[in-house]
Amino acid sequence: MRAMSKPLVLVEKDDPIAVATLNRPDALNALSPEMLASLAEEMEALNADEAVRVIVLSGGPKVFAAGADIKAMATASPVDIYLRNTRQLWARLWALDKPVIAAVNGVAFGGGCELALGCDLIVAGESARFGQPEIKLGIMPGAGGSQRLAKAIGPYRAMEMVLTGDPISAAEAQAAGLVNRLVADDQVLPAARELAGRIAERPAVAVRLARAAVRYGVEHGLREGLEMERRNYRLLYDTQDQKEGMAAFIEKRKAKFVGK
Repeated sequence: MRAMSKPLVLVEKDDPIAVATLNRPDALNALSPEMLASLAEEMEALNADEAVRVIVLSGGPKVFAAGADIKAMATASPVDIYLRNTRQLWARLWALDKPVIAAVNGVAFGGGCELALGCDLIVAGESARFGQPEIKLGIMPGAGGSQRLAKAIGPYRAMEMVLTGDPISAAEAQAAGLVNRLVADDQVLPAARELAGRIAERPAVAVRLARAAVRYGVEHGLREGLEMERRNYRLLYDTQDQKEGMAAFIEKRKAKFVGK
């Protein structure tokens, strides 16, 4: 009887927070198509779970993710890359509508950096490093790195990272605006959980609509972003939490949000 393979993604729920952990430490969490498929499946399940309000994405205490599986790509043709279907897998991850916090220890290189860039907030350990080293392999970022990195830290700094393939430290990433919180390596997951807890205490519908407005504005022009902001702002006046939040403010008491 063949032994069951270990899960590629571990999930731990402590409602209203869930932690998804990449589980290929022997391969530095290289993002194989199988890993991406498992991650998309688990993240979509958490996104659909009404008890979960915030998701923390971790690679464990040693490494976040070291990029793609190069051995599986070295002799590939353009058609092979197309048929791997990773574009659809990445799209499923970007389609989540609950806040996702990347908890980054060690390296976040290539696809690992792109995975972190796709999250809403990043908590990093002091030893973490971020990079897009694809140029050193004769290719370039292919899962959003050339676009999201430029929007996150500016085109000139991103251009240097993409064209040299050289990484930046966690401290440099924080100074550039890529990292929200920089903590000791052994405090990454606790700090990410603490931040997730603060967000989870906020009214859930407002959190999701505000998140959507920020993300939409990054990917579109100012005019379109402002229209999205106005639409979502108006929608929130039809929620119980808006009524409760404003009543609590007027009555000088703590609001009791119900997530509706």
